[in-house]
Order: sequence, then C-alpha cells, then structure tokens
Amino acid sequence: MHLPGRAPRAAPTTVPTAARASAVEVAARAATRAGVRIRLAEDLATVEAVSRFLAGVWQTPEHQPPLGVDALRAFAHAGGAVHYSSDGDEVIAASVLLFCRPASRAVYSMIAAARTSDRGVGFALKQAQRVWALDHGATAMIWTFDPLVSRNAHFNLAKLGATAGEYRVNFFGHIDDGVNGHDETDRLTAVWSLAEPRPDHVIGPDFGSVEVDAARAPDGRALSARDENGHWCRVPADIVATRREDRELAAEWREAVRGVLLPAFDAGFTVTGFSRAGWYRLTRTEQP
Repeated sequence: MHLPGRAPRAAPTTVPTAARASAVEVAARAATRAGVRIRLAEDLATVEAVSRFLAGVWQTPEHQPPLGVDALRAFAHAGGAVHYSSDGDEVIAASVLLFCRPASRAVYSMIAAARTSDRGVGFALKQAQRVWALDHGATAMIWTFDPLVSRNAHFNLAKLGATAGEYRVNFFGHIDDGVNGHDETDRLTAVWSLAEPRPDHVIGPDFGSVEVDAARAPDGRALSARDENGHWCRVPADIVATRREDRELAAEWREAVRGVLLPAFDAGFTVTGFSRAGWYRLTRTEQP
C-alpha cells in the first residue's frame, strides 16, 4: 500500500487568472520592497526554528510556544501551509494556514507574525499566503485579532483590506503569554477577500459633523461617535504596554470598546476601516 507524503485534499476550484496574476505581482513587489523571500517550512529543522520564533514573539518559554513542532508538522501534513522568512539562520516571519469547511472556499490563518513592523515583512508574508491560498482554490482568508491592538487593526483593515463583522467575547479564554497578559481574549473575526481586496485608509471622524456619544473612554477622551454613514469607535494607542503597566486600565478599555462594538454588530454594522489615529469605522453593508 502506498502512503503519500502529504494527506490528500480535494482538487482546488479554479480561481480567475487575472486575480491570481495580480496577487503574484503584488506578492513579488512586497517581498522585493521588504528584502525577503517567503518560503514553505517543510523540513523538521525549519519547523523547529519557526516554533522558537513564535515563542519569542508571544513571549513564552521555548518549550511552551503558541504552536509546537508537532502541531506545525500536522497542519502542513493535513494540507495546510507553514510559511516563513529568514535572515541567515534566524526566522524573522512566520504564518500558518488551514482550510475551513469546503463549502466556504476559505482558509483560516491560525497565526502570523513578523519580527519587525517597519520593513513591510508582515505585508509580504500575507501576500505570499494569499497566492498560496488562491492557488489552492480559496477565495477568502479568515483570522481573528484583538480589537484593542491598534497596529494590527490598521494592518488588517486599512492595509490589507479585510473587514470584520463578528465580535467574540473572551474567545480563547486565558492565554498565559506576554502579549495577552491577564486580560480577556476578545476577538474580531477578519475576512479578507483574496481575489479583490479593498484597503480602506479612513482619516477618522470629522468632529465638526459627527455626534459624539456621551460615554467617555478610560483616558477621558471621546470613545465613540456616529454620523449619517455609520459609527466610529476609538481604541488605545498601545494596549500591550497598558496591560504590562496597569491591568485595571487595560480591563476598562476592554469593557468600553466591547460596549460599543457588540451593539453595533448586533444592529447589522461591519468594521470596514481603521484610521491611524485609532478609530474603527463601522458601516451598514446590508439593511436588516
């Protein structure tokens, strides 16, 4: 009996040639600008290096990484993908993709990280994921992110062009690492259209025309506002630092933002943009 080296998967659905060609071009430009090469981690030594890298990013002991070598090997063997980039012998970026339910034609990004945010390595990594996913028949990518981490929100929504229409309260429960701290793990679900991403670089609310809500953010400034087109919600500049320095203040931010976003989603609004000043833009994409 012949045992294949990789678990079988159904033949991919054809993706429009133009979409794939555009994705390849964007990925190539992004990798060139960042000065990196994104590859698949297929041998054991590379997967071990990826696992150590993830432990460093999430500030956990190497023997307790967010994803261990066994999990990474299993994900790839099951038909997913572990991407990485290295600088010499050191991994500087890594990500993991799995397939969602077949009918969804989507892949799920389990984890993604880059050592630095000022070279465009993270963007190049996501574009490599996008090409791989399109080549395997996916049309969307899904992942979760902490709604309070402003740099991730800006990257996901403004730079990549994902949207978010789902808020999960304390989704993962307690995570013992140096990023989540003792805070609850609320998450937004990002959905990224791979064939036609639409980045949205919003400026932020115009305080001359919006109606600012009475409730204030934990820092005493405006927390939320609304106008004729939708809602706005502000998050702190650096919640990771706040968690280290003031647990109570971090928890207050969590409750405040949760109190704005949950009702907005229940009313049919979707997060479609994020400003550099830290404001989510919520618009109603479909009438209830």
